[in-house]
Amino acid sequence: MSTEHKISLTVNGESVSQSVEPRLSLADFLHDKLQLTGTRLGCEMGACGACLVLLNGQPTHACLVLAVQADGDKVETIEGLNERAAITDLQEAFFDRNALQCGFCTTGMVVNAHAFLQTADAPDRDEIRDAISGNYCRCTGYEAIVDAISSVAEKRRGNSADGGTAQ
Repeated sequence: MSTEHKISLTVNGESVSQSVEPRLSLADFLHDKLQLTGTRLGCEMGACGACLVLLNGQPTHACLVLAVQADGDKVETIEGLNERAAITDLQEAFFDRNALQCGFCTTGMVVNAHAFLQTADAPDRDEIRDAISGNYCRCTGYEAIVDAISSVAEKRRGNSADGGTAQ
């Protein structure tokens, strides 16, 4: 008798149906089964932020959610955000400000920054630091990351003030 459960969910805009073991994490499902390797497996305890994805639009530690719990849900990974060009400005700012040294934390950091900037109109540096406090980075010392996010927030605010639209 199989212990696998059939799940159906939307990942990066595409319907996905697969049978999975009940104890398989969403992070392992995305990374190993769907080959979406931008979802990094770090601490596997929800402390480092490397596995952040958008689950029904909310930043979520994919290592703390079972794949079966996401049945029927919408998941967007760094790959999906990249494909729809929602994070192009963040990617450019991280590069320009050298905020991605080893790169391990970058995908989770960018997913988190993207979600934060969707709701934060004019965040100051302390608000940005608070927003990324659940993402660990051992390389940058965070200042470059805060600089990158701050510059994108300012640029988006300027575009919105000029009648443009922020992603």
